[in-house]
Amino acid sequence: MTDRAPQPVDRQLPTEESRDLLALVREIAGREIRPQAAEEEEAGRFPREVFRLLSDAGLLGLPYAGEFGGGEQPYEVYLQVLEELAAARLTVGLGVSVHSLACHGLAGYGTKEQQGEHLPAMLGGGLLGAYCLSEPSSGSDAASLTTKAVRDGEDWVITGTKAWITHGGVADFYTVLARTGGEGPKGITAFLVPGDAEGLSAAAPEKKMGMKGSPTAQLHFDGVRVPDSRRIGEEGQGFTIALAALDAGRLGIAACAIGVAQAALDEAVAYALDRKQFGHPIADFQGLRFMLADMATRIEAGRALYLAAARLRDAGKPFSRQAAMAKLFCTDTAMAVTTDAVQVLGGYGYTQDFPVERLMREAKVLQIVEGTNQIQRMVIARHLAGPETRA
Repeated sequence: MTDRAPQPVDRQLPTEESRDLLALVREIAGREIRPQAAEEEEAGRFPREVFRLLSDAGLLGLPYAGEFGGGEQPYEVYLQVLEELAAARLTVGLGVSVHSLACHGLAGYGTKEQQGEHLPAMLGGGLLGAYCLSEPSSGSDAASLTTKAVRDGEDWVITGTKAWITHGGVADFYTVLARTGGEGPKGITAFLVPGDAEGLSAAAPEKKMGMKGSPTAQLHFDGVRVPDSRRIGEEGQGFTIALAALDAGRLGIAACAIGVAQAALDEAVAYALDRKQFGHPIADFQGLRFMLADMATRIEAGRALYLAAARLRDAGKPFSRQAAMAKLFCTDTAMAVTTDAVQVLGGYGYTQDFPVERLMREAKVLQIVEGTNQIQRMVIARHLAGPETRA
């Protein structure tokens, strides 16, 4: 690893408060997250204490209402916080994004009574959330999910299996989408399920090529009983809630992707300035300089794209198409930039002595989560040309 510290990103922030917030995030990332990232990822250690620290600092509820313990920050600011955290360690940045996704349903569709009862602990009380939509046979085709919730008096009884759940087995609460009616999207309802609910269990975490410190696991619901007071929104409204959450969540993934790409670029530039061949730093050679220039340009373009989408959201305007574009472009950028960073470092880039090999492995998952990039292209095309007309 090089001795050069990464240079702070020159950010356009709307207020002095937001500038102070980003300075705090960089300070926490530099002191508490980045120094341990490589060792903890290799060991597969989940940084629960870091999430408690972020909760204490008010960083787990940034885009939500202050009356319930949120930070009341615009998405334009929240996403740049995610970028900084992901640049230090993707397990943390993506974990904060997933937690925010898990809070989205209750914050946007819950009753005032539900919000007052649960949101303060979710947003600033040290709790950590997870989001349960995907299933072993229901991934991109989320509307075909089969986990069932059956009404039993004042309760619902949930039975089924969820898959690919980030924070599966370690979360304190889960936003769960389950089938309460007929087939298709109109038969799905959302529930807030406690992490210690009777009948809820987690399988062993998946063995992944990257993000080893972030547990991803199947969750088994064996007659899990939850009161109707934990139903989010109306019966049959769950798929609408899920899609709204995913639009916002895609922006979180886009920001995390740019964070990973920025970290890889910082490493590549530092190495190119330090490494000498033929009597000169390799940064002097035009072929390599052009690579660095292309990497930086892609990152700036991705950052501008996700911020433009965030500003639409903050203004209350439609942003679904732009969210899909940002997720698609930024995650493809992360994959390309991290691959180029490994190339800049040559043989050293392929070793664990430098973080770029880990960043490259981690970038790959960002092209898959929150809807694969093929799904993003379908979303964008539907906005341009309407639904597919094939039988």
